[in-house]
Amino acid sequence: MPRNQFQRMIFALLTVIVTVHGYVFYSLYVVNGQALMSVTGVGSVIGAVNAQGGVYMCGRFVPIWAVVIIEFVLAYLLETVMGSPMSFRLASKVFSPAQTHPVLFETAIICATVGLMCPAMSFIAAFLYYPYYEGFDAIRLIANWIRLVCYNFPFAFFSQLFFIQPLIRKVFGILFRKDIAARKNMELHGEAKTVEMAEK
Repeated sequence: MPRNQFQRMIFALLTVIVTVHGYVFYSLYVVNGQALMSVTGVGSVIGAVNAQGGVYMCGRFVPIWAVVIIEFVLAYLLETVMGSPMSFRLASKVFSPAQTHPVLFETAIICATVGLMCPAMSFIAAFLYYPYYEGFDAIRLIANWIRLVCYNFPFAFFSQLFFIQPLIRKVFGILFRKDIAARKNMELHGEAKTVEMAEK
C-alpha cells in the first residue's frame, strides 16, 4: 500500500495507465464493435474506426491515440483528486485499517474506488461521446450516462478486483521493494521492543 503522497501518485499513475487502455479496448471492441462494423461495412473494429476517420468524440472524429490521452488525463485527475482519497476514507469508515487484514481492507478500497470512479467517469464519457450532431438534450444525456454505468460497472468491478489491482500491487511492490522492506524491518523492531518491555 502507498504510504506517502509520491507513492500514491505513482500508484494512481500505474492504475490509470492500465485502466484507460482496458476501457478504450472494452468500449470500442466489446460494447461498440459490432455497431461500428455494421455502420462502415468493414470486417474489423480497427478497420471500421479508421474507415470513419477515428473515434467520435466531442462532436468530431479523433484518432484512437488522442482518445487514450484525453481519457488518461481526465481519469488521472479524477483519481488523484477524488478516487484515491475518498475511497480510503469510505473504507476506513467501515473497517479499521490497523485492525483489519490487509487483503480485506484493500478489497474494501477497490470496491469504494469502483463505486466512485465508475459513475464519475461514465458521466464524463456521456459528455465526450454525446451525439452532438443530433442536438443536445439533457434527458438523453442522463439516459446515456445511466446506460454507460450499466455497461461499465460490471467490467470495472471484476477487472479491478481480479486483474488490474493485483497487477498494479505487484508492480508497485517491485518498484518500492526497498521502502517496503525497510518498513517491515521497522515494524519488526517495534514489535520486538514491545515484547521486551512487556517481559521486563
